[in-house]
Order: sequence, then C-alpha cells, then structure tokens
Amino acid sequence: MFTKKTVRDIELQGKTVLMRADYNVPLNSDGSIISDYRIRQTLPTIRYLLDQSVKLVICSHLGRPEGKIDPALSLKRIANRLSELLEFDVGFVSDCIGMEAQSAIAGLGPKQIIMLENLRFHPEEESNDNNFAAQLAQGIDIFVQDGFGVTHRAQASTEAITKQLPSVAGLLLEKEVDTITNVMSNPKKPLAAIIGGAKIADKIDVLHKFIDIADFIAIGGAMANVFLLAQGIRVAKSTVDRDEIPVAKDIMERAKAANNRLVFYLPQDGVVANSLGPAAMTRIVDWSAHVIAEIESYPRQPSGRTRFVADDEMILDIGPFSGAFIAGGLQLAETVVWNGTMGVTETKGLLGPVGPFAHGTEILIEAMTGQFGHRPYSLVGGGDTVGYIEARRLTGSFDHVSTGGGASLELIAGRTLPGVAALMDKDNP
Repeated sequence: MFTKKTVRDIELQGKTVLMRADYNVPLNSDGSIISDYRIRQTLPTIRYLLDQSVKLVICSHLGRPEGKIDPALSLKRIANRLSELLEFDVGFVSDCIGMEAQSAIAGLGPKQIIMLENLRFHPEEESNDNNFAAQLAQGIDIFVQDGFGVTHRAQASTEAITKQLPSVAGLLLEKEVDTITNVMSNPKKPLAAIIGGAKIADKIDVLHKFIDIADFIAIGGAMANVFLLAQGIRVAKSTVDRDEIPVAKDIMERAKAANNRLVFYLPQDGVVANSLGPAAMTRIVDWSAHVIAEIESYPRQPSGRTRFVADDEMILDIGPFSGAFIAGGLQLAETVVWNGTMGVTETKGLLGPVGPFAHGTEILIEAMTGQFGHRPYSLVGGGDTVGYIEARRLTGSFDHVSTGGGASLELIAGRTLPGVAALMDKDNP
C-alpha cells in the first residue's frame, strides 16, 4: 500500500498548486510529439485538482539542455498538446522562475492552468539547489509530485522543493509505485522477467532481484553480448563492454545455483549485419549449432556464408529460435516484467514500421498480448522499451506501461526513490 499522502489526503480547495509532471516525451526531428502517452497519464491528477478549484501551475523538463536555453526543447508544444487533450486553455510562461513566472502565478484564478518553461534550462534544477526550489515555491501553497519518471533523482523539483512546501503525491505517482511494488512483492506465479538493454551495470540489482524471485529470466539486447562473450562465443563488432565479463559470469553462477526453480535463458541465435541501416544485409547465426540462414524479408545482395559472426558484423537482434523459445516461456507465465528491447529497434523498416532488428521484440509483444492464446499480466518499463511501444501505438495492449525508465528500474530493484521518500507520510498529521 502507498504510504505517502496523495492529493486525496489534503485540503486543496482554492489553493495554488505546483504540480511536477514528467513531460519528457519523444520528439520527431521537426519538434513534433511522437507520443503523448506521458501527457495523457497525468490527466486524472490534473482533472482531480481542477475539481478542487485549484490554481494550477505545472512544471516539467524536456530533453537534456544541460542548464542552457534551447528553443528546440521548449515546453510550449507540450502546453499546446495538453490544452488539446483537456479541451481547456493552458497558459504558457517563458521561464519557470523570476518576475514573469511570479506575475503569471499571481494572476491565476480558480480552475486555471499555466505551464512553466523547461526546468532544466537552469543548471540549479539538476544540482538540487535549495535557492532555486525556493524561487519555484514563491506564491505556491502545495506541491504535488506526479512525475514518476524523475523521482529516482534528487533534484530541485523532486527533493529540495519538498523542504519549501507541503508535498503530496499525484494519482499517477501513486498508481506507478503501487503497481510496481505489488508486482514485485506478490506476483502471480510463474513470474517471467525479460531483460534487455545495453549494459549489465544499469540492471545488475534488477537481475539479482529476479534471480531471487523469478521462475524464468530471458536476456536480450546488447546486454546479452557480454554473457555470450563470457561463454566464449564470438561477438565480433557487436556492442559489448568487456569490463562487465566478470559481472556476467557472477550472474550466471548465481542463476545456476537457483537452477532447481529458475530457467535463465541466453539467446541461442541472433540476427547479424555489418551496418545498422534499414537495407543492411542480414543473416541468422545459430552459435550453438553454427547454422546460417538468409533472411529474405529485406532486399540485399547475396552474402558470403561463415560459421560464426564475421569480423565486420554485429549482433543486432535475437534470432527466431531464441524468440520462439522466450515466447514459449511466456505462455507458461502468469506475470511478465519486461524491461529492455531485444534488438536495435531504433532502425526503421523499409517496408513498414518494424525494422530489420525488431522482429525479436515483436514476437515477445505478440506473446505478451495474447496473440498465441495465453495472455499473462504484463508490466513494461524502460525508456527504450516504452519508446518502441509508444511508436507502435501499443501502450493500451499491456496491463501497465510505466512512465518511468530509471525510476521503474530502481523500484523493481527495491531501492528507495528520493522524490517519493521526500513526500509527506500518511500517518503524519
């Protein structure tokens, strides 16, 4: 049960409220919004606050401007999209502190909304500066934290601000924390974990946690390359951090020790190519049987055949055998936690939305969403994973798609989130 006070636990009528959202949405090269999923997920909190006749000030960040003003990362487009979704005018202020912001806040009436400019245009935001937080708090009565995706960081708008104002959780934050902690503490078994991404170091605690509680773990993405190399399998030019080999060996030993109850699966085949382009010549390599097959889905010239990943090639996706094996495992699971794509899903396809290195990820999506018959409960997190699901317009196909990448990982691993810990406890008056 969520132990922090929420917007339901505090008197809000007529108050001026500062709400922290996470509107760090994916953008196209022209600045248009690829997916408004994160914006939509904050609507219940916003509507609840408006029902209390609050004067609402929303703050957020977008991208990594590194403490400098970057017009390409302005929140103006986010304010416009929020206005469309609410069918309600959302004002925009071209700074988050200073005279213009103070004047806009002072001029707010009940049930009116303004959005402040990108917090990260000021370096003090990421340095958790108390003076910057005090400036954000001017003219504000209550702080509402609804930006789950930033609560794993101690920053001015997640931690320092709570020293300035009574601080409670929004409905999205409550939902995220409750859902993830409940799945991790009391999952319906069997529990399967699908872990991808680039580096083991980013997910070592998550892997250790799942070795303790899961029944099936499957590894994919560039992370799998370290495990393959640790087993003596040639990975050629594949993305791999050789310094992580000892960590990979330790994880495999831990998993082996739990072998009576745990299936720890590493890819047995992969899709390889010598470039990341959508028209790259691809092959399937089975490194256990060394059977090579050509993929005919994309135009290419005939390639020379080898019995392993060639010197100029990279492993860019799991192969069809690995995908089928993992999908079969998911058909036996009642709960699936998925974090990290199985391949380089950023490469777009020539013939449709699915690129040449996304087929492994696609087969897992099909298995999780019931296209093979059984549909397990699905919890999805991680920036690359959610980004791919958003781009494919599939967020509604899963039981819970987290708005937080790093925050969801931290919570899955059992760590305390600074931006949640700083909020008022329910048992405090």
